[in-house]
Amino acid sequence: MILVINGGSSSIKFALFKQGSSSLNQLLRGEIENIGTKKATLNFTDEFDPQKNGLMIEAATHDQAANCLIDWLEKQEGFDSVTAIGHRIVHGMKHTEPELITDDLLMELKKISAFDPDHLPGEITLIEVFKKHYPLLKQIACFDTSFHTSMPVVAKLLSIPRKYYTKGIRRYGFHGLSYAYLMEELKQLEGKEAAKGKIVLAHLGNGASVAAVKDGKSIDTSMGFTPTSGLPMGTRTGDLDPGVAWYLMQEENLTPTKFNQLINHESGLLGISETSADMRELAKIEDIDDRAKEAIELFCYQTKKWFGSFVAALGGLDVLVFSGGIGQHSPEVRSKICDGLEFLGIELDEIKNMNNEDIISTETSKVKVRVIETNEELMIAKLVCGILNNLIKIESIIAG
Repeated sequence: MILVINGGSSSIKFALFKQGSSSLNQLLRGEIENIGTKKATLNFTDEFDPQKNGLMIEAATHDQAANCLIDWLEKQEGFDSVTAIGHRIVHGMKHTEPELITDDLLMELKKISAFDPDHLPGEITLIEVFKKHYPLLKQIACFDTSFHTSMPVVAKLLSIPRKYYTKGIRRYGFHGLSYAYLMEELKQLEGKEAAKGKIVLAHLGNGASVAAVKDGKSIDTSMGFTPTSGLPMGTRTGDLDPGVAWYLMQEENLTPTKFNQLINHESGLLGISETSADMRELAKIEDIDDRAKEAIELFCYQTKKWFGSFVAALGGLDVLVFSGGIGQHSPEVRSKICDGLEFLGIELDEIKNMNNEDIISTETSKVKVRVIETNEELMIAKLVCGILNNLIKIESIIAG
């Protein structure tokens, strides 16, 4: 059995997989939401009951949430057979390939926590809590930046003095586990040759980004040095004029901590609408609230711009993939983003789009537009299996 832990800034997704001879079977999956609030809940489904079940829990911190999750997991069938835990690690700096979590790696992650204060500290806490409960269980780190290591230097550079590049201040890109999974799915659906074409992947959710893929490799992506950059998101700004930071610190006396709170938790859809970070909630009131309407329009407008820039970087476009909570479930948003992009060869079949079909482009569209459900947890489980197999081979060589 493999347990997958996918820690976010205010949530913990989890899944339990059984290893078959040539496949991974998901036994259960779920999520602890709203960590740090009085609305913290543990939601789950399993292989016997596809309906979502939920219970209220006390989860003021990631530590408390992790302990609640462990208490619940220990009551679930199959958990006592877990042989490894796979963790999604958003930022690893020079670490990109999946690797066994050691004390040295944990220490390195703590040293770079400032690069992503909204994810890394919580993810480190999860590793430490599971290590405390199960000190002999192997834990594997899977890095969200790995997919984008193939980007050319020109896509990684920031236009600040080069000495900072050597210190690791560069564009990394994120949502890599999701993009790796989407590319595997695309190979299954379209074939290997089609997956080597010019592809734009859009992971649109509370966190949102776009990636340009050519010959199966990432050549650029909207998120850069941190997951705050790129598109406007649920509560994150996306790209922001650095002069705004200087002005707010000077005129509003914002400290670095308060500025981080502003750009990561008070901006994006929530900041513009002054109502909600949830696209579903904004869609319900956009006809009566201009702020909600403008928040949706900004999100769609900026996404459309990124599509255009990546088509230019790719030199054309063969396939466009929508994924993530918004990308998969909001036909209205997909329609607004694609409206006017016929000159790029993108033509939506609005009936297929409104029905959330797998292919939502017209028969005559030069670009095939797909909707694919992502599965970061399954991708992590596959990577963990690869690491475990390698460890077994090494142990066999040493023993032999």
